[in-house]
Amino acid sequence: MQKTWSMSSFYFYVFFSFGGLFSLLSLYLKNEAHLSGTQIGTIMSLGPIVMILSQPFWGVICDYTKKPRLVLTFTVFLTGIAGLGYLVSTSYIWIFIVAIILAFFQSAIVPISDSLVTNYVYEHQKSYGSIRSWGAVGYSISVLAVAKISEVFGSQSIFICFAIALVIASWYATKIPEPKRDTNLHANLLVGLKELFRLPPYLLFLFVTFFVFGPIYANNFYFGLLFESIGGTVAGIGIAFLLMAGSEVPFMKWADRFINRFGIMRILFLAAMVSAFRWFLYFFEPSQMVVYMTSILQGFSIGLFIPAALRFVKMIAPENVQVTAVSFYSAAGNGLGCWFCTIMGGILIDYFSIFTTYMFYGVLTTIGLVCLFFLKKMEGTWEGTTTS
Repeated sequence: MQKTWSMSSFYFYVFFSFGGLFSLLSLYLKNEAHLSGTQIGTIMSLGPIVMILSQPFWGVICDYTKKPRLVLTFTVFLTGIAGLGYLVSTSYIWIFIVAIILAFFQSAIVPISDSLVTNYVYEHQKSYGSIRSWGAVGYSISVLAVAKISEVFGSQSIFICFAIALVIASWYATKIPEPKRDTNLHANLLVGLKELFRLPPYLLFLFVTFFVFGPIYANNFYFGLLFESIGGTVAGIGIAFLLMAGSEVPFMKWADRFINRFGIMRILFLAAMVSAFRWFLYFFEPSQMVVYMTSILQGFSIGLFIPAALRFVKMIAPENVQVTAVSFYSAAGNGLGCWFCTIMGGILIDYFSIFTTYMFYGVLTTIGLVCLFFLKKMEGTWEGTTTS
């Protein structure tokens, strides 16, 4: 019970830090650092790119030292300290450097912690979803609490909250149990690459992930600017993020039930359609009330798409390269997709508006739906398989 509580608390404080910083960082860069849309897009897109390049490094470190918990504790603590670097200067070059350093250490947190926790729940027959959902709880509370704090004490306070939360999380990281057996926490990407690239359905699904997940993750960076553009306040942004992140919790817990009843492909289609609807709607400059109401739809789109996509990848990938398959699937959406959508979003803001950015996201998600359609046509028996 104590170990489960420590892991849940770790996720709570890690995602508390993420929610408070990344939901408000674009506003800070615009209003305090006075960066352009392209510069903001560049800064926000550094994380996904650094993640792709640095995650293999942290995997090698874990494999070599055989002390993943120590590596996790170290990187969590230093990520928090790196966040304080934003307080030193508002120059673009300095912020660029700080963003790279922060992303380098941050990139280790989720994959290492997920590996440790999933190994524990596998050995002790626990529920990963119940533990991981505390991250969504922390995120949803943070966006409202930190937004309120920043209104009272100034926007620089978001970096202090970020650091404090991660220092607390680093303490809980020391309590996460390490695997008793020799578990490889880092996928051998090169070995599995050739075999995976011989699977056309998997390659097509990487495009689905790129076009659907990219806008979803980029929305976390630009939603604050969108809400401000329709007259919203910082506190209002916090409420909207609370609705978005909070709505993910029940859907993540019910995901298996929905997938087993309706099938993986139907859930993927529905989740992607809901995302496309939101992005196109935001292009038409809706009222704050409409944005609040549609924010809840994020729970459906993310809370169901993530577990359905993960199950699909594991279903079509050979058993001996499933870890590698999941690694590339994550890199396609959270890495390349997020980077592309973030940097293009910033450029579109400069030349057009934040609303045009969301039209672009709607088009990309629609392309993802077309890819899903062809994926379905490639194998007619998938629907029957996935509903079992």
